[in-house]
Amino acid sequence: MKYLQQSFHVKFEYKVFFTSALFSPSNTLLNDFLKGPGIIRKILFVIDEGVGIELVQQLKEYFKVHHAVQLVPEIVIVPGGEILKNNINYFDQILEAVNEHKIDRHSYIAAIGGGSVLDLVGYAAAVSHRGIRHIRIPTTVLSQNDSGVGVKNGINYFGKKNFLGTFAPPIAVFNDELFIETLTDRNYRSGISEAVKVALIKDSVFFNWIENHADALVKRERQAMNYLICRCAELHMQHIAGLDPFESGSSRPLDFGHWSAHKLEQLSNFDVLHGEAVAMGIALDTVYSNLCGYLSEPESQRIIDLLNKLGFDLAHPMMEVNDDSSPILLGLEEFREHLGGELTIMLLEKIGQGIEVHEIDPEILKKASHLLRVKA
Repeated sequence: MKYLQQSFHVKFEYKVFFTSALFSPSNTLLNDFLKGPGIIRKILFVIDEGVGIELVQQLKEYFKVHHAVQLVPEIVIVPGGEILKNNINYFDQILEAVNEHKIDRHSYIAAIGGGSVLDLVGYAAAVSHRGIRHIRIPTTVLSQNDSGVGVKNGINYFGKKNFLGTFAPPIAVFNDELFIETLTDRNYRSGISEAVKVALIKDSVFFNWIENHADALVKRERQAMNYLICRCAELHMQHIAGLDPFESGSSRPLDFGHWSAHKLEQLSNFDVLHGEAVAMGIALDTVYSNLCGYLSEPESQRIIDLLNKLGFDLAHPMMEVNDDSSPILLGLEEFREHLGGELTIMLLEKIGQGIEVHEIDPEILKKASHLLRVKA
């Protein structure tokens, strides 16, 4: 048999910057990053309307002072939250802006907002002209410490979360601590669950730190939150740099607690925030790990106690597993499909160390669900 074969490696590299008042005229970080040889390129901004329309004027004032790139004056404003990823019209709106303003592959599309905005804009940037330089400016805890520093983009389709998407790293991420101060308590707390998650599967010392600083986090002390965001982002990026950054296999350790969380979001019509759903998913899989004999009872209780202390609900009517027809169980099949055929679920052996399994026992899951309702 005659055939040709090709093999090559592509290096991806990007930085996550931590700053304050990114768009203050005296802050040159963004402009310095955008400087380059040759002709002046364009930058198109897409902004989460929840961040505040006054940001539009800040951007215009910033680029009056700094001229590394040419600001497209028509800034695209979109709603935040999962509704954005459920409506294809918003995706089309960004593509229309790219086309109208002639944003080429050497120009930039910058997204300012929460995880849903970053997901949508990242997807649009990845498929426009087969890839436009994408800058992420996350404005929530969840996006600054987790989704915004990763390589995944996507939108929901056929009623399924992230059915359409790409693996396309940003060219840079800028985390501005001042955005966190604008969040409601609910949105602020929501993002902490992803830090708990990554600590549970990767870093027991970080889990201990979260335990010891839970009160400070609840009180919204800036120094504590800054450390949590930075350490969580660091662990997330270390994982991406591993053997399977684009998830060609079925192993997805960073999705601990997510198989049920994704389904709960959908079942609740996204009234339950992603981080809230993840906290419930962590709780369910923690108790399940304990009942299976992987995780000790004392460590299981520590995790439940921490989630309670941080203010998370541990149970929800749509998370209950009462019988084989419970709606949340559909999340297992959808998760298997999303993984490419083999179900792979991350559980816990101990705090800081996960273990992957390829099946879930419905009877044990029912018991775990019941115990959580009692604990809640």
